[in-house]
Amino acid sequence: MAAGTRAVKSFQDGSKRAGIGMTSARTRERLVQRLREQGITNARVLEQIRNVPRHLFVDEALATRAYEDTALPIGQGQTISQPFVVARMTEALIEGSTLGKVLEVGTGCGYQTAVLAPLVRFIFSVERIRSLQDRARQRLRELKITNVHLRHGDGFEGWPAHAPYDGILMTAAPLAIPETLFEQLAPGGRLIAPVGPEGHQQLLRITRHNDELKTETLGLVSFVPLVKGTA
Repeated sequence: MAAGTRAVKSFQDGSKRAGIGMTSARTRERLVQRLREQGITNARVLEQIRNVPRHLFVDEALATRAYEDTALPIGQGQTISQPFVVARMTEALIEGSTLGKVLEVGTGCGYQTAVLAPLVRFIFSVERIRSLQDRARQRLRELKITNVHLRHGDGFEGWPAHAPYDGILMTAAPLAIPETLFEQLAPGGRLIAPVGPEGHQQLLRITRHNDELKTETLGLVSFVPLVKGTA
């Protein structure tokens, strides 16, 4: 875990855009403090929010807004999630035990992936839009994050070849969670997902106990919809 965090810090020092990140240390600390005040308590999650250079995951024109607690556009009708939501989902996923394999449905720009990577053993991340996946792959490579495997594919199908997963994290909202994803969740595994139509979405944590599924509601959220197919 520490090695992953060190890699992030090292890349900040060498990035052509590192000046934005280095001069924003106070801004990052304000963001972390805000998340604490909103109820994020996991120290490892807060440390990742502090360390991961969010400005590298948005267009340069938006870099000065990177450490605001807000979602920002990343192109293709997609967004980089609000830091509070990233922290809340990560905290809910890793709570209680260290996870081995995690399936991420929706790589997007790769920011959520980068925050989560040092906190689990492996991430298998599926993205339907190839251009987003290509950019995410480049960013993760530059950050020297090596425990993430990416696939261009339909998120509704998951990634059966590497199932079962100890955790599944969805970064786009289906109207209902696909049965194929439940089939890929290991016993004792946790699935974190926004569910519902736009304007009426709830963040759910679903835990598999043998043949039973326990559902907890974690709050109201707003995500782009999960779309079938690839682009």
